[in-house]
Amino acid sequence: MPSFPFRQVDVFGAGPLAGNPVAVVHEAEEWGEAQMAAFARWTNLSETTFLLPATDPAADYRTRIWTPGGELPFAGHPTLGTAHAWLEAGGTPQRDGVVVQECEVGLVEVAREGDRLAFAGPPLRRSGPVADADLARIVRALRIAPADVVDAAWVDNGPGWVGVRLADADAVLALDPDFTAFDGLDIGVVGPYPAGASDADVEVRAFVPAIDVPEDPVTGSLNAGIGEWLAGTVLPTRYVASQGTVLGRRGRVHVRRADDGTVWVGGTTVTTVRGDVTV
Repeated sequence: MPSFPFRQVDVFGAGPLAGNPVAVVHEAEEWGEAQMAAFARWTNLSETTFLLPATDPAADYRTRIWTPGGELPFAGHPTLGTAHAWLEAGGTPQRDGVVVQECEVGLVEVAREGDRLAFAGPPLRRSGPVADADLARIVRALRIAPADVVDAAWVDNGPGWVGVRLADADAVLALDPDFTAFDGLDIGVVGPYPAGASDADVEVRAFVPAIDVPEDPVTGSLNAGIGEWLAGTVLPTRYVASQGTVLGRRGRVHVRRADDGTVWVGGTTVTTVRGDVTV
């Protein structure tokens, strides 16, 4: 049976084994969709990616991103983890200091920022206010009162996110969702920490039961969408999000809105498993 190089990369962790792992299969040209889907179910991680040759001449590589429940057009922590794995395996970007990833949403830039990698958030596919009927579904799924919602907006850059702002980080941490009531919604929740209470500015949680990931440990795409929504207005143009606390993780996501409006989302990337996949 053929073997393929494999890495498992911890992304966004503030320390060993503190972030969100992504499985990366290199040289995956021979893999069909059914095989990719089966392997993603088998890893049982939030995402598994497959490295392929680019079809766009501006890209350094192409990736396909799978969850246990299906394929995604874009996801943030797999983008950083895949770029890390590609570079570690000897990949050389066409542009100095910038890796260009090709995925279903198009081209995504990944740059080095100090000891972290950061991706440029893709344009939102859906933004703006949330209809009353959808808001009713959201509060039912989160098991909160309508008055608990400070604000809500669509922040979908591929996976389908709707963002919900609560009064504070404690309210976010206290959530006990009813996963049977999500009805296909992908809900991200954010709330601020009081000044000096944490090394992070906000707490974030991400709920995606539709793709067999009830709660995602640390989520790049959601944090990019929240940055598009709130950075420079409700939140500073540069801030740190904590995520994964309830799951025993210590995720730290570094978000900044550049002068040109681009939202960059960065974090640590560390290979924790290296070997071969034999299928």
